[in-house]
Order: sequence, then structure tokens, then C-alpha cells
Amino acid sequence: MTARILVVDDEPDLEVLIVQKFRRQIRDGAVIFLFASDGVDALSVIDGNSDIDMVLCDINMPRMDGLSLLEKLQQAEGQQLSTVIVSAYGDMANIRTAMNRGAFDFITKPIDFADLETTIAKTLKHREVLHEAHRRQAVAERAHASLSRYFSPNLAERLAGDADGLALAGQWREVASLFTDITSFTTLVETIDPATLGALLNDYLAGMTDVVFAHEGTVAKIVGDALHVLFGAPGEQQDHAARAVACALELDALSQSFRDSWRDKGVAVGTTRIGVHAGPALVGNFGGGRFFDYTAYGDTINIAARLESANKQLGTRICVSGSAAARVDGFRGRPVGDLMLRGRAEALRAFEPLSSKQYDDPSTASYLEAFGRLEAGDANALTAFAALIGKCPDDQLASFHLKRLLNGAKGTRISLD
Repeated sequence: MTARILVVDDEPDLEVLIVQKFRRQIRDGAVIFLFASDGVDALSVIDGNSDIDMVLCDINMPRMDGLSLLEKLQQAEGQQLSTVIVSAYGDMANIRTAMNRGAFDFITKPIDFADLETTIAKTLKHREVLHEAHRRQAVAERAHASLSRYFSPNLAERLAGDADGLALAGQWREVASLFTDITSFTTLVETIDPATLGALLNDYLAGMTDVVFAHEGTVAKIVGDALHVLFGAPGEQQDHAARAVACALELDALSQSFRDSWRDKGVAVGTTRIGVHAGPALVGNFGGGRFFDYTAYGDTINIAARLESANKQLGTRICVSGSAAARVDGFRGRPVGDLMLRGRAEALRAFEPLSSKQYDDPSTASYLEAFGRLEAGDANALTAFAALIGKCPDDQLASFHLKRLLNGAKGTRISLD
């Protein structure tokens, strides 16, 4: 690759000397020298030659000196020329000023051409490194912009920076897993026209993924209306459980608003159910080397999915495991009970997370009192839940417990279908 160097000096003999000293490099096409007599001529040459790599510039020149030229080059947008200043040995004040204005290096007069050759080689190497850094940055920015159309922003950023960093074999990480699903969505699909369904689904998924991205979650998978979201992957997040719970509450609020808006259009959209669990999972790209499928596997993922499904029987919209709740400072929520999930031998304590406003409502205190009686085996638990339903007839979780008690169930262990 040919280097193009602009020499700016008002000494007419310098051009002849440089052409003579570098005749072999010029003949071989390794370098092309351009010449200007002062800063004004130099700016004109630079305007007409966008591919100049380096400027070799004297300080003391008529019309525009080297320091003024440096200042102009520094102010020019997109100008990234590497400049070497030439000055008298004792002119250290001007040399210091030149370096402060962006000069890369300097040489002293009278010019030692062996030193000049070394300085040129060093400057061009520096220029090459800068070019490569800018090229890599441009490639990464283009890749990030493209990938962001398909992946979560944090996953796109990781891919654009280092696709190899997302190990094909996967790795065990502490994550929070969140699943969402719309009740009776299959039935809805069969009852509305495709155009309406397309608009509805795009509207829903755009809103839901915006919320996920706002909490810096990673959308691992979208299947129909259902989302699988990860927190704590691909990048580590110490507060992954807190992010997941906060995200779940915001997704719930959004889905409720979404249902209301589409109901006004004559379309009955089902409730969105959400399940959250935290723990270890195997996370990575499991596309078999041919496809990209960044996802997670393990008991943590299975439990989150089953908690989402459990909402249907419990009457809740969000179900969070005790493991996730315990990782959230100041967690606010109502205990659901000790769930016997399919495929698990041990019961899992679950909670219904609440917003601050919901938690401060007097009905929450009534629920906690009734649940405390249920947990203690107090026979008055039935009366307590009945009283709560009398005040809050729409409390589905309290109704669930009341029905259990009326059917002879005791305690907080709940067997799910």
C-alpha cells in the first residue's frame, strides 16, 4: 500500500533532497511525496487529496506557520492526519506547543535523514494502527445496528463485539428466567382475521420487548405470543432477580392496558400469565454451529415455565419463586403457598409480587393475616379468607384458598394438575 506524505516547508531545496533520499521508495511505489510552501498551500493540497496519510511540517513559514496549520487541522471535522513537526533544536517552546496541538512527533534541524526515515516509518505504523481501530469500530457499529433488529440490545452488543464470546458449548450462570403467555391465545388465533391478528401480535410483542429491553433483559425466544426472557446472561447482572421481578410487574401492567385497548376495538385478548424463577442454568448458543439459538436449559428454566402455567389454577397473573424473591432486597408480595410442581419431589414456595401501592393497600394486610392462619393450621383461616372475599370479591388468589379450605384442604401445600 502506498503512503502519501505531504511536506510543508518554505525551503525550496528540501523537495530536491527528499526526492533524492527517498528515490528508491518512490520508485518502488512505497511512498508518494506532495509538497507545499506554507500552511495556506498545505490546506489547499489537503482539500484536493483526501488520502494523505502524514504531514511533515516546518514551524516557521510565511503566511501560515506550522502551529497555525496544526490548529486548523485539529479543528477540521473528520481530519485524522498524523503530523510530524520540524523545528530548530533549541525551539523547545514551539515544539511543546505543537505537541499540545496534536502533533504526533517531531524532528530537529538540520534534518538527519536516517532519523527522518525512522520517524516516517513509526508515524505510518501509528497511522495504520489508528486506521485498523477505526475500521474495527465501524464494523462493530454496523454489526450492532444490524443485530439489534433481531436480538436484545445487550445480546447484539456482545455479538457485535465478540461473537466467539458466546460459547457454543454454553456455560453455567446464575440467571433469572421469566416466561410469559397469553391465556387462550390459540382460540383467539382461530377467531379473528389474519390482518387483525398480525397487527395485534406486532403491537403486543413490540410493547413487551420494549419493557424487557428497558430492564436490560435478553429475549431468548419468542414463540407465537409467548416470551422467554433471561436476566444475568449474556452479561453478568448481580441484581438479575430484582430486574426480573420489576420487569414482570411492568409487563403485567402493560398487558392489562393492552387488553383494555383491544377490548375497545372489539377483540377479547386473554390475560398474560408470567412466571419467574432464579438459579443456575446452562446458557449459550445451541444452534449446532449452523444456526444461532441463544437460549438456556436446566431446572431453573423448567421451574419458571411451570410457574407461569401455575397462574391458571391459582388465579394469579404473576407467580415468582421463593428463590427469586429472596434475591430481591425489599421484596413486596403475597405468599401463594408451597407448590408441588410437575416433575418435582419437593414443594416450592411461591409469591405473587405486588407494586408498592398494592402492597400498602389494607387488603394485603388482611390477606397476610389469613395466610398466616392457614400456615399455622388455624381453623379460623377459612373465616379470615371468607371475610377478605366479602371485601374484595375480585381477589382471585384469596378465592382459590377459600375454595381449597371449603373442600377440606389444610395447610399451604398445593398440588397442581
